[in-house]
Amino acid sequence: MRIEQLEYVAAVTRTGSLRRASEQLHVSQPALSEAVSKLERELGVEVLDRRRSGARMSRQGRELLPLMTDVLEAVERLRLAAGDRRTTSRLVRLGTVNTATTTLLAPALRAFQELHPQAGVEIVDIFPEEIRIGLEEGSLDLGLVNLLEGDDAPATVASHTLVTGRPVVVLPGGHPLVDRARIGVDELRAERFVMMRAGYLMNRFAHRLFGDDLPPTRHATDGAEMGKLLVAQGLGLCLLPDFSVVGDPLERAGLIVARPLADADSPAVRMVLLGRRADSVPDQVRSLAQELARKAAAYRPAAQSSG
Repeated sequence: MRIEQLEYVAAVTRTGSLRRASEQLHVSQPALSEAVSKLERELGVEVLDRRRSGARMSRQGRELLPLMTDVLEAVERLRLAAGDRRTTSRLVRLGTVNTATTTLLAPALRAFQELHPQAGVEIVDIFPEEIRIGLEEGSLDLGLVNLLEGDDAPATVASHTLVTGRPVVVLPGGHPLVDRARIGVDELRAERFVMMRAGYLMNRFAHRLFGDDLPPTRHATDGAEMGKLLVAQGLGLCLLPDFSVVGDPLERAGLIVARPLADADSPAVRMVLLGRRADSVPDQVRSLAQELARKAAAYRPAAQSSG
């Protein structure tokens, strides 16, 4: 067994395919595939589940992944202790539904970068279900998702609530409804609407709020960031958790405004940090999780948006 074989498996797990892993590692795909196959023969298990659409960790591979990670982390620490300056820090992969990106995630990344100037973070914008699968299979280290009141985090991953808020209506700064302290459902339904696509929590909340009578004129998009940009351009109103809006640069500049709902039962929305269930967590993954928790503890959007 060679260290590079474990590194190849880790790269395939991160990227989701042998081709992308070979490109990232600057190794030919046949050489990488053969190295992984040799490791599988030595271990006596199929570590990867190879498909036409890509490659993922097999069930047996997922069971071995924490041990592989431990070995790679130990090798990295050994190299650093020996003064090997060629060693690059581990790339931390974080899946997100684009929640509180500028108000929480970016500040946490800035603090993380100051602590680990040689480290890298890859942010992947995907659906919540894909985040769960990525954590289970080892292609992701952390995940940020939103959960409605009453929802449970996936039992197969570790979870920690960072921030709790409420859904708010997001309007362009010059919209007539900005003068309202709260906005009613019928008023919102009469406006052009920017809706999150199916698979996102705020899509489910919009269906719960409007029932079968959705706003007749609407756009659809992925994630809060694009939703806020469309609202700022006057293309409609949208619903987002307050922690994805209050403190955002667009909100601070007056290009978008958040207002509570008036005549609806608005459930709490939690932003939850997800991680792998493992006995040991790589130092840089733990550090990024800690910075997210610190920034969340200092962030209080609900008090700012309640009026």
